[in-house]
Amino acid sequence: MFIYERTSSQSVKESRVSDHPQQEPASPDEPDFVAMLASLLGGADNPEVAKALGAMGIDKIDPATMAIIGAQLKSMFSGGPVEPFNVELATDVARKSVATQGDSTVGDAARREIEQAVQVARLWIDDVTDLPAPSGAVHAWSRAEWVDQTMPMWRQLVEPVAAGVSTAVVAAMRAQMGQLGGGEDLAAIPGLPAGLDPSALMGQVEPMLAQMSGTMFGVQVGQAVGALAGYLVSGTDVGLPLVPGHGVALLPANIEAFAEGLEVDLTEVRLYLAVREAARVRLFAEVAWLAPQLVAAVQAYARDISIDTEGIESALQSIDPSDPAAMQSALSNSLFAPEPSPAQRSALIQLETYLALVEGWVAVVADRATSKHLPHPAALGEAVRRQRASGGPAERVFSQLVGLELRPRRLRDAANLWAALESRGGAAARDGAWAHPDLAPTSADLDDPLGYVDRFTSRDTRDEMDAALDALLSEGDSDTP
Repeated sequence: MFIYERTSSQSVKESRVSDHPQQEPASPDEPDFVAMLASLLGGADNPEVAKALGAMGIDKIDPATMAIIGAQLKSMFSGGPVEPFNVELATDVARKSVATQGDSTVGDAARREIEQAVQVARLWIDDVTDLPAPSGAVHAWSRAEWVDQTMPMWRQLVEPVAAGVSTAVVAAMRAQMGQLGGGEDLAAIPGLPAGLDPSALMGQVEPMLAQMSGTMFGVQVGQAVGALAGYLVSGTDVGLPLVPGHGVALLPANIEAFAEGLEVDLTEVRLYLAVREAARVRLFAEVAWLAPQLVAAVQAYARDISIDTEGIESALQSIDPSDPAAMQSALSNSLFAPEPSPAQRSALIQLETYLALVEGWVAVVADRATSKHLPHPAALGEAVRRQRASGGPAERVFSQLVGLELRPRRLRDAANLWAALESRGGAAARDGAWAHPDLAPTSADLDDPLGYVDRFTSRDTRDEMDAALDALLSEGDSDTP
């Protein structure tokens, strides 16, 4: 690991870096961050390092991203607060990722098309649900705009696991760094200035490790979010309330890409996807408990992630502490405990269930809203389901960030449950199940949708009988002398 002194004459750069980081003149007392970073990440011809980077989700570090990380490493010596997750770096990496995909500003014509599609979608949804439409704005976003607008929520979701990783890495490395001596040991580390005091190195180890953890986690999140921005068609396409203010957001460029090969007119595709997004936003806005429960489930899973500290220490004991590539590989391969805890399993089941219920409800409502107006709603619905089944956006991003593996089959189970409930009690019964979290279907109900429908629809009858019995008892009490 690399812990360096910083002289008082050295300037401090902003933690937020530009798209084109400027290289400052090198100082003989300042570490060569580029050399250090190159040594840390290893070369393309090193299969072990490449495997380790792939395990962390940072296996495609291009020169521009490396420059960003180098600037962030340089800022570690400013003495500022250490954050477990570097959101500025994550945003920069994600924006650079979408820039390489050919992102462009949304034009006025495309913006008007999105606004018109959402306006029509809201009218169609009004006919199939009594849930009111929120007054949020309509957005036609580029991929970079989606990154900027949704990153605050991504930060809430991933910070618990980032904090856990940082704490565990610092604890594991504290003992190992004590074995690092001076002289040849320090000289073997690329980028270190000559004559560095080993005691000063040890004094800086913990904040440096914490900052390094936040930096590498920021890179991982940035690459994942940037990849998502490349194909998501709407603001909440991952099934989470990522868009602030209950706005309806669509990405015109990604809608066009989604429409390719479907043999369906682009206008129809745009309308269908607008209905799905408007329905999802309406659900999040009207069901006040849903969005907080979804976020809480993700955070609960991430917060209880077990870091295999003993495995990290064991791996580090078998390597040369002055070999950055070996350290990187050890941390990558030994970071997380292999088995989820009981608390994690509970949080995962709850998260999977809520995501399935949201997407299943959206699928049913979208089908009802579009079946009388669009010629190919079934084909479009199947295209969305195929995307989910092949590893949808939510499954990919959660798997990459915090190890969550979602089961797409639950989406079809949830759609069947909502359709069965609607068939028995109409749209009012279908939407009424969202009235309280205690009424909403559970994971067990997804396995037995008809049983849930029977219990839910008979609940009203029981309530009426209880009310009549209470009235009779009240009348009897009033007649008693």
